[in-house]
Parts: sequence; structure tokens; C-alpha cells
Amino acid sequence: MKRYKKYIMPYLSAFILAPVLMLSEVVGEIALPKLMSLIVNNGIVNHDIPYIVEIGALMILMALVMIIGGVGGAYFSSKASICFTSDLRRDLFAKVQEFSFNNIDQFSTGSLVTRLTNDLQQIQMVVMMCLRMAFRSPGMFVGALIMALTMNARLAIIVLIVIPLLGGAIAFLMITAYPLFGVMQQKIDRLNSGIQEALTNVRVVKSFVREDFENKKFFDMNRDLKEHSLKAMNIVIVTMPVMTLAMNITTLLVVWFGGNQIIVGHMAVGDLTAFTTYIVQILSSLMMLSMIFLNGARAMASVKRVNEVMDAQIDLTDENASQKDLEVQNGRVEFKDVSFSYSAGASEKVLEHISFTAEPGEIVGIIGTTGSGKTTLVQLIPRLYDVTEGQVLVDGVDVRDYSLRHLRNGVAMVLQKNELFSGTVEENLRWGDESASMEEIRQMAESAQADEFVMGFAEGYNTEIEQGGTNVSGGQKQRLCIARALLKRPKILILDDSTSAVDTATEAKIREAFHTSLKETTKIIIAQRIGSVEEADKILVMDDGKIIGMGTHEELLKSCEAYQEIYYSQRDRERQVSA
Repeated sequence: MKRYKKYIMPYLSAFILAPVLMLSEVVGEIALPKLMSLIVNNGIVNHDIPYIVEIGALMILMALVMIIGGVGGAYFSSKASICFTSDLRRDLFAKVQEFSFNNIDQFSTGSLVTRLTNDLQQIQMVVMMCLRMAFRSPGMFVGALIMALTMNARLAIIVLIVIPLLGGAIAFLMITAYPLFGVMQQKIDRLNSGIQEALTNVRVVKSFVREDFENKKFFDMNRDLKEHSLKAMNIVIVTMPVMTLAMNITTLLVVWFGGNQIIVGHMAVGDLTAFTTYIVQILSSLMMLSMIFLNGARAMASVKRVNEVMDAQIDLTDENASQKDLEVQNGRVEFKDVSFSYSAGASEKVLEHISFTAEPGEIVGIIGTTGSGKTTLVQLIPRLYDVTEGQVLVDGVDVRDYSLRHLRNGVAMVLQKNELFSGTVEENLRWGDESASMEEIRQMAESAQADEFVMGFAEGYNTEIEQGGTNVSGGQKQRLCIARALLKRPKILILDDSTSAVDTATEAKIREAFHTSLKETTKIIIAQRIGSVEEADKILVMDDGKIIGMGTHEELLKSCEAYQEIYYSQRDRERQVSA
């Protein structure tokens, strides 16, 4: 509860006013039946018109107060719950943004989306319901019970017998519903993940004519969610009619025994009318409480899931950094006997005993078979992961001693999977430098060989990029991502196979720009084609997480068998294509 206190305090007045105003409705609901009984017993029986008008006017006044209280309570409960959830969603999203890659791996994207939307919506609904009904239902229950006991204690015994039965039904509802709602939220996770995957890869689905397969997969997930939702709701379906039946039987018994008391003269007609109303209010308040508990059970499952994200231990922070104010100055990179595994204590290592140095301004190429650890290696430089053994040094300082912000500000990465965001081309490029002038943006776009095709668009740099960059080709997307990285003017530039969709002539022009636009920047290039790195100052050849060759293109052709094999196989393939 301490965690959620900070989301309540800024809106404390709304949290207080909502239930207080709703209590004004309770006072009216308790008083109105008694006033009506007075009209029947005294006004109508005695034909006292002034008395009826007087009590009637009081009832109208009370109804107006109830309207004001109800509207005010609804307004403040809505304000409190919406603001509470909005602030919680903000902090939950901020926590996700702090996640390391390892943390993100623990939750699926669909699950995080569900927690940020559906789960928080459940919490918001229950907060609103509690503010409107949590005081109103007990207040009505206690007030109506007191009035019933005051009017006819013997007749009230009937409802006292029914109350424990309804209480048991509510307890049963809570015990059985809670675990089922937790499972239901997991099924929503799975469905959201499936929808996201299918829509993101819709072009692949269509190109392989796999619509039927995706429809069946979605049908199975949707049916699974439906069945578990029905299983949870079946409890309500069974419990609610039982409670309603109990309420109706109780009302019938009250009317029966109360009618007999009227016949023998032990009870006035107006009193029976009021008494019956109070019995209905008592039982209705219990029904309201059961709904609060039911929705509360689902919300508790959602709270648990939100807490799992909030309580996730960020395994990669700069809390222990010894030089937080230090910025990357030169871009010298050194790996000293680095080993890495994704799971702590895992016997199988992704990288083993990696050692090399990249001097400022150098171009370092990395080449190797798929799964050899190339991408993992470069991700250690900006601390997307932390080394298991050894050290990664930037400008002679362990990367763990930098603040994450300063370290990553000095490094620009063009990832293997290029991503663009919804917005204009210009807005996407400004990720590299928000304050860049239009001239600087175009200059870096020219260096990345992107300016020509961008200016070919009708709207130029104001062209809207669709979600995921689906309205540009793979090569265009890569060049825009490179331009974005160049605009950052980093001390270290990492290109992770980011020119694979670009033709060799365009790639050569991009590499040429590195010698002019980023002359002093350390450039680390992962590539599949040897032609992409043969002009590098140093080339690392990797296999199975180890460096098996290091040197210039000429040196490796003489000394590294694996490099020779890749080189000659690619050259032969190029000859076959040209022939």
C-alpha cells in the first residue's frame, strides 16, 4: 500500500470528497422510507394534507441533496481514479524504459502491453467503484439494519438469518475467482502477443500465403481466452442468481409475516412498506459488496502483475559508477579478456576470452558465421549487457564506471534490425540530435546516401513514416538509420550488418563518407560481406564466441584459414552472378 500512497496524495481531496458526497445519498436512502411511512401512517390515515405537503417537501429537498451528492461523488471518484491510474501508468512505463535487455527478456512485449493497458484499466475501475460504493454499501447496510431493528426487531430476525448465508456466498466468490482471474490475464497476454506478431509481420504472412495458419493460431488463442473467461464468469453466473433468490425469498417472508402483524394490529401499513424497503436495501448492499469483491479479485490479480514489473530488479544500473560525470572523449575501445553468458552461472558462454583494441578514428571490421557472437560483442560497449568476466574499457575507463547516459551518448548504434518510428523523416532523424539544423540533417543524410531518395518523396523530409517504417524499403530504412546515427556525431559508431540491404556501390559511398564526416570517430562494422570491411584498419574474425583471426585484409588472407574460406567463396559467388 505504501507504493500506491504517492499516487493518492496529489488527489487526496478527490479521494476524500467522493465517498463523503456518496454518503449523502445513503442518508437520503435511509431517511426516505421512514418519511414515506410517516405520510402513510399519519398523513393519509388522518387525511392531514398540510402534514403530507410538509413531509413531501422535505423528501423533495432530500432528493435534491442526494442528486448533488451523487453527481459530485461520481465526478470526484472519476477524477481520483483516472488521475491515480494515469500517474501509475506513467511510472510503470518509465520503469520499463529502465529495463536492460535481460529484464525485457523476462516479459513478452504483449504481456507488458497488457499490464500497461488492460491491467491498469481493471485497477482504475475498482478504485472508482470503491470510491462510489465502498462506503455507500456498508453505510446503507448498517443504516438500513438499524432502522429495521428499530421498527420491528422480531421481523428483522429473518434478515439476520440470511446475512451469514450471503456472506458465505461472497467469501466463496473471492476464494474461487481470484486464481481464475490471474489465469485469464495471462491468456490476454498471449492473445496480445499473437496479435502484435501477426500484424507486425503481416507482409511475411501474405508473401508465404499463411493467412489460414495465422487465422487458426489466432482462433486457438481467442478460444482459449474465451474458455478461461467463461470459467471465471461462471462463478458469477452461479452465485448472483442464488443471492438474488435469497433476497427475493427474504422479501417475500417479510411481507408475509409483516402482513400478518398488520392484520392483528401489531404493525402499521406504512411501517411495513418502509421495513420492506430497508430489507431490500440491506440485501442490495450485500449484492453491491459482492460486486466490489468480485471486481476486486480481478483487480488484485492485475495489481500483482503490475507489481511484478515495478518490483523487477534492474540488473544493469550505474548506481555504483565511480565516474558518473565523465563523458566519452576519444572513443578508444579495449576488450580485456572478456567472456559473456546471458544467464548467470551458465556453463556455456556466448563470448570467451575476447581481447582487442580499437584506437580513436580506426575502422574495425568484425566478420564471422551466424551465431558467432558478433552482435553480442558490440552490445557490451554501450552496456546493453554487462560482461560476465573481464573488462570493456572506453578511453581507458571501465564502461561500468560511466553513467549510462554519458556512455550511451558517446556511442551510436545502427542495430541489425533497423527500426523507425511513426512521424516524419525529419522527426526520425532528429533522434540523433534534437537541436540539429535542417542543413546538418541534410548533410548527414547525404553522407548516408539518403538525401536523394528522401527529396524524391512528395513531402521530402516532412514525409510521414508509417508504423515500423513499412512505407520505405529495407535499404532506405537502413540509410535513414545510419543518417540518424551520424547526426549524433558519436565518438564510437557501431554498424551491425546495417548495410546488408544496400547495393555495393551505395555502400562504398557510405564507407567513403566515414573518412570525411566521422574522421575522428571509432567505427566498428559488423558485416557478412568481406567487401564491406576489407578496407578496415583491423578485422576480427569470429567463430563460436572466440576471435580466431585478427589483422588487416592482406594479413588475414595470408594467416587465417577461415577468412580465406569466406573470401574465396564470396568471390566465386560474385563471379558466378556476374557471369
